Amino acid sequence: MAKLLPLILLSVCAAIGFVKGSEVGIYELRRGDFSIKLTNYGATILSVILPDKNGKLDDVVLSFPSVDDFKSDRTYFGNIVGRVANRIGGAQFGINGVFYKLIPNDGKNLLHGGEKGFGDVIWKVESYKNDSHITFTHDSFDGEQGFPGDLPVSVTYMLIDTNKLGVKMEAKPSNKPTPVNIAQHAYWNLDGHSSGDILSHKIKLFASKITPVDGELIPTGEIVPVAGTPFDFSTPREIGSQIKNVPGGYDINYVVDDTGSEHFKKVAEVWGKVSGRKMELWSNQPGVQFYTGNQLKEVMGKDGAVYKEYAGMCLETQGFPDSVNHPNFPSQIVTPGQSYMHAMVYRFTTQSD
Repeated sequence: MAKLLPLILLSVCAAIGFVKGSEVGIYELRRGDFSIKLTNYGATILSVILPDKNGKLDDVVLSFPSVDDFKSDRTYFGNIVGRVANRIGGAQFGINGVFYKLIPNDGKNLLHGGEKGFGDVIWKVESYKNDSHITFTHDSFDGEQGFPGDLPVSVTYMLIDTNKLGVKMEAKPSNKPTPVNIAQHAYWNLDGHSSGDILSHKIKLFASKITPVDGELIPTGEIVPVAGTPFDFSTPREIGSQIKNVPGGYDINYVVDDTGSEHFKKVAEVWGKVSGRKMELWSNQPGVQFYTGNQLKEVMGKDGAVYKEYAGMCLETQGFPDSVNHPNFPSQIVTPGQSYMHAMVYRFTTQSD
């Protein structure tokens, strides 16, 4: 309680609503011109303010005008998603001979943890310093959205230097083995959240394979190379250069190349054509979901923006989708006594034409 009381007095924390009696707040992290706003509703990123190549500040993530808008949301703007991010085929899986049937929320499948996943709960603020970090915690209970076992979870957002954002997601099962695959679901537009589409952004993915999917976006279990296909971003090219050859746009898990490092691997580099902003991403996870905002249809965003198809792109570092049903994929099962830790680092710079 002693840690929480000062938050009420800080101008950077504004109470914006109440859900089931719990207070929801907005919190800011800032160093110089680099600032981030977050909310404990879904442990969500609401804004990231960065200078462009001319020093002009702009917000480079998509979000809603109010946190209340997240209650009926299906975009997952900036949310932490889990207990298992992405899809579980048939909304079911087994662990050690025990079968678990979940409640589907994406056709017959489960998406991003269920109808009320981690992006739809109010997290506690465990620790906060506005020039340094904020830590959110959530005690996921046995049976939450059908998942087994109690699972204390924490997410820490931290400023590193004046141009890096670190994200650390941790969980430790208390009493039962359970799948854990937590992801950060920010939508990025490096030219500014209201600037239009991201098709002119250039991207390089340090991933030479994908896990192909069926018509319901459930992995087939294969792992195939991208060389010579529209999915090949091994050398930088515009996102829109071959998107017409990908039905529905990009929404696929890439297998991050193994660099031999036990810790961080470089996942992606992205360049905004107009702004000159560059974003680099590192992670310790084996996969990254590259999604180009294909389902955005006249979404009312913050500052009067209207987000249309391809208005933002996601790079969701993760375990492979539906790993619980594919023994050849890296396992997501974490047992009591083990810990789950997912770390990401974003680095932001600018460059002239």
